[in-house]
Amino acid sequence: MAVLLLAEMTGSELSFDATAKAVTAAKSLGDVTVLCASSGCDEAASEASKIEGVSKVLCADDNAYGNGLAEPIADLVVALSPDFEHIVAAATNSAKNILPRVAALLDVMVITDSTNVVDTNTFERPIYAGNAIQTVKSSDGIKVVSFRTANFEAAGAGGSASVEKVASAANPGLSAWIEDKVQASDRPELTSAGIVVSGGRGVGSEDDFAMIEKLADKLGAAVGASRAAVDSGYAPNDWQVGQTGKVVAPDLYLAVGISGAIQHLAGMKDSKIIVAINKDEEAPIFQVADFGLVADLFEAVPELTEKLSD
Repeated sequence: MAVLLLAEMTGSELSFDATAKAVTAAKSLGDVTVLCASSGCDEAASEASKIEGVSKVLCADDNAYGNGLAEPIADLVVALSPDFEHIVAAATNSAKNILPRVAALLDVMVITDSTNVVDTNTFERPIYAGNAIQTVKSSDGIKVVSFRTANFEAAGAGGSASVEKVASAANPGLSAWIEDKVQASDRPELTSAGIVVSGGRGVGSEDDFAMIEKLADKLGAAVGASRAAVDSGYAPNDWQVGQTGKVVAPDLYLAVGISGAIQHLAGMKDSKIIVAINKDEEAPIFQVADFGLVADLFEAVPELTEKLSD
């Protein structure tokens, strides 16, 4: 079977980690063709061609695709769809905007956040904040699926797929790019970081959240936050980890002042090692933590940060 994988793009740059993890998920379905759709995507297509498991790379170079607008990209995917049995992508914000449009245009279902491929028609996905796994079998002629990348290892970079230019589809003109407002940061991207330090409501204030950031910088980590911390204004929305935020699975997840509500656990419980710091020894976070420290975070975190400086 043939699989069309929509590459994760940031402007003209390939998000290698997310795309490589999606390739790992997709290659069990058949021959994987990666679609790079952007303005000036030649370099990204060349990079995608080196991912192990990729058979071919399609490069659609057009200004209409340069800012990730869902409507023109969805029309492009639909135009290419007759040659494929599966249309897939990493379950990123971009794909969650594009794939439902693709599915609607094709009049098929969309299977989101798949964590396992059972067979070419059957997929598993978490429901009820990760407390149950739903098995979905599709009889659609074309399956549209997004993969939760936290559950897949990234494919290697030893491939040598061919790269082919493809014509753009007609732009439906349903939306127009005005501007992007992106917060600049030298920290790792949250969903692909090897270490994540997250703060919760227990941190107390936006000013005190600075100690979470300082600890993260000492560890070379990304910064996360619980929904309670975000709702309280301690941290920006794009740092939120959980059912309604981002899903992460780093090698080390450090939860500071986070009680461990089920909605938060849904976004980080697949982390390889979980360390919790909380003054409440009955906090639910300790039930999933590999290591727990019952302590006042305002004493423990500065001390830990200082020791890391030694």
